[in-house]
Amino acid sequence: MIEHKKRSIAKAISCEKLGAIDTVLINFLVTRGSLNAVSIVSFEFITKTLLYYFYKKTWSKICFGRQKIEPEYQI
Repeated sequence: MIEHKKRSIAKAISCEKLGAIDTVLINFLVTRGSLNAVSIVSFEFITKTLLYYFYKKTWSKICFGRQKIEPEYQI
């Protein structure tokens, strides 16, 4: 199975959006400052998105735990 770059990028961005919401809430509760929370999550969103993208691409090249399914018949 091949995963195209657009799909990988969409997965990375959508996952990090969810993580960003979590980070904003935690930072706001800890710092009580919305400006701090927003500035931290802005930087973190960019770095985590890039890290997640390369993480997924690396794992897509590793065969560990995968099994190739052969068709039962060929025409």
